[in-house]
Order: sequence, then structure tokens, then C-alpha cells
Amino acid sequence: MKQSVSHYDVIIVGASVGGCTAAILFARQGLRVALLERHQDINAYKKVCTHYLQPNAVPTLQRLGLADEIEAAGAIRNGGQAWTRWGWLGAGARKDGKSYGYSIRREVLDPILRRHAAATPGVDFRPGTTLRELVYVNNRIAGIRAEGPDRQQLELRAQLVVGADGRNSRTAELAGVPSQVKTNNRFMYFAYFRNLTLATGQRNQVWYLEPEVAYALPNDDGLTLLACALPKSKLAEFKQDVPGNFIRFFDRLPNGPNLRAVEQVSEVLGMLDIALISRRPIAPGLALVGDAAVAPDPVWGQGIGWAIQAAEWLVEAAAEALVEAHPEKLDQALERYRQQQQAAFGGRFVRDADFAQVRPFNLFERLMYSAAVRDPGLGQYTGPHTTRLAHIRHFPPFKAIIRALWVNLTHREQPSGSLPRQRRRLPAG
Repeated sequence: MKQSVSHYDVIIVGASVGGCTAAILFARQGLRVALLERHQDINAYKKVCTHYLQPNAVPTLQRLGLADEIEAAGAIRNGGQAWTRWGWLGAGARKDGKSYGYSIRREVLDPILRRHAAATPGVDFRPGTTLRELVYVNNRIAGIRAEGPDRQQLELRAQLVVGADGRNSRTAELAGVPSQVKTNNRFMYFAYFRNLTLATGQRNQVWYLEPEVAYALPNDDGLTLLACALPKSKLAEFKQDVPGNFIRFFDRLPNGPNLRAVEQVSEVLGMLDIALISRRPIAPGLALVGDAAVAPDPVWGQGIGWAIQAAEWLVEAAAEALVEAHPEKLDQALERYRQQQQAAFGGRFVRDADFAQVRPFNLFERLMYSAAVRDPGLGQYTGPHTTRLAHIRHFPPFKAIIRALWVNLTHREQPSGSLPRQRRRLPAG
């Protein structure tokens, strides 16, 4: 079969959240974009996901013009309260009004993004197309070879290839980019329930049980996602009765939901080996976004937000050089993108990899969370940190440390080191 050759400015491998975001924004700069997706069905979606979109990505969604559309599709503005051994604390509100993200199933979100990308002038959406090889010219990635529908052999050339094909990125594998893999010593199970009543209404509930973690996330269409992450030392026992152990786990949570009187609308799905992966996100002629660049621990629900945010950073860095068709400027732009991503995500990756070793809260976490339970005003520091609005090096700020120390030293009751025997009432509000 004769091989066809097509030319673009950008080739994006993977039409999920990061790939679609990059395609839309590159095309808005007047660039020609090939958006490849291995699934033929435009309604395909990522099934193993916590479906939680952190507040750091909301400004990008607004610039894409999609915030109103996903809200109309039922997205829930997230925010809520977290249980720690000291009691309940709120997420904290920011005065600039950017403290909310969204909870929306990928079954709803992915098709919205993909259809929007496919309809954007300048985007050539190619469903049913699978990457096979990278094309090099003078030691620089200059395109790809792929297999399209009906086994059609394709060769596409471009100034930039973007790998947006997930944590098991074929693009990154073919490019041989350096990577680091950190073991995650927790496994996770999750399921959906309909019309589940939470003590927080439509606000999220999270439990930091040290070392276990659990959460309840209200989503679109009256569905609530429940998930639990436990040490791998408990996996064999948990697998003996996954549905029953899942229900029993939530039965014992403080202010936990009652699952015995509601409809479970999905099976209990597992993520049993969730390594944390960080790859060098650039090479000559190549950039990685989303899980292809940084695949974080799903416990923190940050993968979707990071993918959307990083895609915009890449476009902001590289668009001008691509318009000018200037390879040296493009390399400089990609280096700026790498530095920005490293500054924003690198420290969090290290911290999350540490937490994934099933450790209890460290000194700073104990200090801040225990004080935030006793002084809700400290939520202005713990909330933005938890929701990824604050940079990791800004946590905890010096004035917050002093305040937290004062609160803990002057509080009459000492923190309890274990779960309370009785369920605590959530604070009002």
C-alpha cells in the first residue's frame, strides 16, 4: 500500500485532555496541527481515573471557552473538607475566587474536549491512528510514521511532535527520553454510587488515615466516586473479597457515607500498580505533556489539572518559534517549557513519591494540619497547597509556621494520635 506524506507544524500523539488542549491553543496561533488518537470512537474516554480536576487548570479551561460547557454538562465545582487525626479541616478559600476546580467523569469531559479540538480551524483530527515510529532528520525528531484506519500507512512531518499519550507513552519510549520511576506502595480501588448522601452535601470528603487515604467526590449525573488507597501489604487480604471489603472500609470512616441503602452503578475497579513516573519532557523536536511527562500519584487527583496546565505552558513557550519556523528558537522555547514544568511539578513529584512510600504525615504537615483544625484561618495556607494553587516552595510560609506553632502551643487539648472511636460531627459551613 502506497505511503502518503503530510506536512504540519505540530503533530500531537494522543487526543486526551493534554493533547486536545495543546491542539486547540496551537491552532489558535495559526499553526497547522495533526491530532492523532488511537481510538476510532470520538466518545472514547479514560476509564481508570479519579475524574478530579484541580483548581490550577480552571483558568486554562476558561480561556479554552469550555468552563461553561462542562458546567452545563453537570460538572460539580469541587471543594470540601478533609479528615485528619486531629479532626476536620476545610479546603480554605482564596480571596481571588479561584479555589474551586471541577469533578466530572471522563466519560463526559473527554468527548467535550475532543469534539472542541476537532472543530477548531487548523486541527486535523485523525481518529483510529496509531504511532509506529519517529522520523529523525539530522538527529532531530521531524515527524512520525503511523498506521491509520484500514491499516493505512502514514508519514507525517512537522517541526514539533508532542507526546500526549499517557503514562505508558509510546512516544517517550521511542524517543528514549530519560525518566525516573518511583514505586507506589499503595493500591487503589474505586466505584460509583448514585444519589449518595454525604455529610458535606455536594462538597468532597477526604480522609487522611495515615497510611490509608479515602475520598468521596460528587460528580455529574447524581453520581459520587468513592475511592480508597491502602498499603500494598493489605492487597492480598483485600482481594479475597473486593466488593465486601470496599463497603466495610467506608463503614468505619468518621462521617463516612452509608453505602448499604444506595445504588452502586459500577463494579469496584482497581489500580494495583501505580508507579510515579517523571520523564525529561523535551528532546530536539519533541515535547511531552500530561502523564507522558509526569504521571503522579492519583491519590492527589492532580493528573488532569497538570496535563491541561502544562499544555498551555508548552503553547505559550513554543508558538512564536513555530510560526517563525526557527529550529534554534524552538529549542530555546522547549528548554523554557522544561524549566517551567520542573519548577512547578518537580518538587511535588518528589514529595508525592515520598508520601507514596506509606509514611505518616511529616513534621510540617502535622504542624499545619493540626493547627488548621483548631484555627480555620490557617485554611488560607493549607487549602491552596492541597488544591495545587500554591507553589510547593511556598508551603508553609514563615508567618503560617509561627501562627501554627502558637495555635498548637496555646490549645488546651492535645491532638489524638488515632482515629476517634465515635464519629465526629462536621463543622458547620
